[in-house]
Amino acid sequence: MQAQQQTPQAFLEGIYKPYLDKSYRGQNYGQADRFFAPDLVRAMNADYTTAKRRGEVPLLDGDPFVCAQEWEIGKLAVAVSANGAQTAGAKTTGIVTFDNLGKPNRVTLDLVQTPVGWRIDDIACSGDPTSLRALYKLRP
Repeated sequence: MQAQQQTPQAFLEGIYKPYLDKSYRGQNYGQADRFFAPDLVRAMNADYTTAKRRGEVPLLDGDPFVCAQEWEIGKLAVAVSANGAQTAGAKTTGIVTFDNLGKPNRVTLDLVQTPVGWRIDDIACSGDPTSLRALYKLRP
């Protein structure tokens, strides 16, 4: 018997709620496949490996979930559009708002349902014209 799939709302809350703990150091990107669509995982891993080999900073130089290198998160709110149906290939959008170090932030997350559950297909931060997918030059 297959376990019930997590909802998009629960998926995003599971990512973001730990950030409310002031001692939280961020998600473990060594397990990027728990969060991101497979092509993003491949691009992130390749970038990290290349940067490490060259002794450089990877393209992703901060935490994509909070759009920062440092954080103190408050006033967290997670919302998911109503089209997040629990069917194969479903897509939906999540909007996460929070204060970071006292300043308001908004993160838009495109989600896609995969065989292993909901995963992030793209992230865009308010005030930043480059989404995660654009950073790695991946097609939407």
